[in-house]
Amino acid sequence: MAARKDGPEEGRFRVRPGAPKSRPGPRSPRLISQVLKEVSRAGAKASGKQGMRPASTFGRGRVVAGISGQGLGRNARRVVIKSRFVVLKKAGARSVSTHLRYIERDGTTRDGQKGQAYGPDTDTADLQAFEKRGQGDRHQFRFIVSVEDAGELEDLRDYTRTLMARMAVDLETRLDWVAVDHWDTDNPHTHVVLRGRTGEGRGADLVIAPDYMAHGMRQRACELATEWLGPRTELEMRQSQQHEVDQQRWTGLDRQLQRQAVEDVVDLTERPGSIQGPMGTQRLNLLRARLQRLEAMALAERLDAHRWRLAPRMEQTLMAMGDRGDILRTMHRAMKGEQRELVTDVQVDVPVMGRIAAKGLDGELHDRPYLIVDGIDGRAYYLRLQASTDLAELPIGGIVEGKQQALERAVDRTVLNLVQEGIYTTVHHREQLLQAGDRDPQATVEVHVRRLEALRRKGIVERVADGVWAVPPDFLQRIRQQDAQKDAVHAVELRSHLPLEQQIQAMGSTWLDRGLVVSGLLQPAAQGFGAQVREAMSRRVNFLVNEGLAERRGQRVVLTRSLLATLRDRELAVVGRKLQQETGKTWRRVRDGEAASGVYRQSVKLVSGRFAVLSDGVEFCLVPWRLEIGLQLGKQLSR
Repeated sequence: MAARKDGPEEGRFRVRPGAPKSRPGPRSPRLISQVLKEVSRAGAKASGKQGMRPASTFGRGRVVAGISGQGLGRNARRVVIKSRFVVLKKAGARSVSTHLRYIERDGTTRDGQKGQAYGPDTDTADLQAFEKRGQGDRHQFRFIVSVEDAGELEDLRDYTRTLMARMAVDLETRLDWVAVDHWDTDNPHTHVVLRGRTGEGRGADLVIAPDYMAHGMRQRACELATEWLGPRTELEMRQSQQHEVDQQRWTGLDRQLQRQAVEDVVDLTERPGSIQGPMGTQRLNLLRARLQRLEAMALAERLDAHRWRLAPRMEQTLMAMGDRGDILRTMHRAMKGEQRELVTDVQVDVPVMGRIAAKGLDGELHDRPYLIVDGIDGRAYYLRLQASTDLAELPIGGIVEGKQQALERAVDRTVLNLVQEGIYTTVHHREQLLQAGDRDPQATVEVHVRRLEALRRKGIVERVADGVWAVPPDFLQRIRQQDAQKDAVHAVELRSHLPLEQQIQAMGSTWLDRGLVVSGLLQPAAQGFGAQVREAMSRRVNFLVNEGLAERRGQRVVLTRSLLATLRDRELAVVGRKLQQETGKTWRRVRDGEAASGVYRQSVKLVSGRFAVLSDGVEFCLVPWRLEIGLQLGKQLSR
């Protein structure tokens, strides 16, 4: 800096930056970096204030996230927003279409009709065009916006459009999105699917700051709901909190208790000067009532008149209870008043057979499909399916069989094979690997040790000493039970796409016929859907007798030999002649075991199952469809 002493600017300073100094060689680490490194080496974790996390340093909306909602008081309207960031390559080829098809499904409008997607400027958005625009996108955002008092809004669409417009301002870009309103639950809500591209020119990846995803969007939604509906009254807030007292889920009162707890102990002792008027007393009474409810659920322990100890996994347990409650309500709606025992935790290795009562996506934000199956044993089941399952191939009313997939790992089998008198040792395992010529036996053993440590934390095995574990005889069974409780999924096979009533007089080989022919295949119960199956089988027998395919001999019914093949051939003859008239090609009957070839042109769903149409240009034939055939459209096939 230099001082000027001449003219009117005498006594003022002017900053003159000097030339940057060159510092050859590696720069010395900053002091703070050295301190953090030494702290890390000592085994401690560098952290800020308890319960706080650092603000995001990347992405759009990070500044807005820090200042949004500052004017909101305790009487602001509440909005719940669930969000999911989807990497499209990892999600799978059908992820987008499956999700879009699901949110626009039947029964979601006020009058129970099919949902209609809309966008920023249209009430009838084209979901196929939206999906096509996003084919090259890296990622996608999915939101569920649930306003606590959504029923009081004049137009949920206008609310969603205004919210997304404010988000566009916060994120400083035009947003490409579609939305569908759902009115089929207790709380009306909106599904929003947002493309992961900006609106400038050809667009770039839209990166939203984590803080905005977690807090900023919800604060904007609360601000908007408060503007449109006005602040909540004291009566509304009291009623809302009173409603939370008896809830079997994670609530706002639980969050207050968690924040107030010191080493899991909550002290509700009234201290002079700490309570401001009747509102403070009411708040304590609500917290006491909630703690008493948690005590009844074994999630809190009373220490004295004013102190309770919270269970270690209270939050996780209440969240799981809330999820199970949501599942049960979904099952009740699917059964439409029919009395059934509802089963949400299906036993391992127990197949489930019955009709599809409902289907959807588990959690609605995710691509994990589920089925609600009305079983022939008189019970209703909630089955989580593989993410790759195509729900479009599983019609409502169709008959399915589901089996829980084995989640057994090869490493668990290896441990069991090496157990001697209930003990696994790393020394013995290493010796076996050396004899087998393993290139890196130490690394292989470490993989098994990490697995055993994980199982020890779950209480399945016990570590006796370093490198020594006690393994129970039912080791694999315990693992399967543990995995089933955690994340069980079912693989389902469609046994018939026809509802039960349509099978009774169908000319083809039906699921009912297979139950009549194969002894013990179907064992329907005397109640629920099982009773309906029994009645349908009786009526099917009457139909077969009238068609000359069965004969009554006293109390017995004798079926025609090769009944299934006869029914299948009759149906194929009708369908073959029909396709012959439509295509102008000659239908050729293919007998069992006979060779067939041709170009795979299409598939047809029949009563007897699904068949592939193979054509050589002059003739065509119908052969049973298999999964691998579906990938060969337009190619030459033979069997």
